[in-house]
Amino acid sequence: MLSYYKTIQNNLVKIDAIEKGCWINLIDPTEEEIQCLISSLGIDSGFLRAALDEEETSRVEIEDEQTLLIIDVPFAEKLENQNGVIFSTLPLGIIVAPDNIITVCLKEQRAIADFAAGSVKNIQTSMKTQFILHLLLRIANNFLFYLRQVEKISSHIERQLYRSLKNKELILLLDLEKSLVYFTTSLKATEVTLEKVLRGRIIKLYEDDQELLEDVIIEFKQAIEMADIYSSILSGTMDAFASVISNNLNIIMKVLTVITILMTIPNIVFSFYGMNVVSLPIPYYWFPILITAMITAGVWFILKKKNLF
Repeated sequence: MLSYYKTIQNNLVKIDAIEKGCWINLIDPTEEEIQCLISSLGIDSGFLRAALDEEETSRVEIEDEQTLLIIDVPFAEKLENQNGVIFSTLPLGIIVAPDNIITVCLKEQRAIADFAAGSVKNIQTSMKTQFILHLLLRIANNFLFYLRQVEKISSHIERQLYRSLKNKELILLLDLEKSLVYFTTSLKATEVTLEKVLRGRIIKLYEDDQELLEDVIIEFKQAIEMADIYSSILSGTMDAFASVISNNLNIIMKVLTVITILMTIPNIVFSFYGMNVVSLPIPYYWFPILITAMITAGVWFILKKKNLF
């Protein structure tokens, strides 16, 4: 999908064609849309295709008068077979051309959608550096939002684990732990990229822009710290619940073993008195019942005293 936006009278509005100073947004573009940009603006095809590579890492590249800035952005995806959510990241390409800004991504992203809907105020598409920094700040806030969602979901799953202790909840926690790994990796790579931008050699920074970029870096560092903390908590929680499940299994096996021992005693006694032989001691029907009850009670008392169940 190819869309064009431009700030007109301090409002971001959608336009029908490419204009000078407009923002061009591509979401999972077709080959025709890619060729349209290449022919109209002379955009490097490698820049466009790099942003559409799911394995692309955060980086900065300059070619002639064009600059490519790739930033990982977060997104949430529902699991098909489970009532859960997995969080991951995708590369977002920001191409700074002489007269335009182009954003390229494989999926519609929350920050881009907010910009397109006009939710972010005081955005000027003609002020390219400021536009990029506001977009980065929005992405950092989205990371923080999703991290808080991860914390809420993990707390909910933990409460369920206290009652059920099933594998399903542990698998959901494992998915959240993987999500935090994705977030941490992407955030650290993005932080390195932003540090390069902060030097001012890649994108021209004015005084206000530099302060805004510092705020962006602070937000990303905060997101990294939150991701590390939640990852440590989640890892410790999974280890603790794995130990609880293992301990509960041991308790169940111990109880079943004690029950098996107690049930074996009557079987032995009645088997002995059921043999087809003569001269058995006290050959009366009540004696096997009595001796069985006494032996069983004795064994139960010994096992109870040793806290075996």
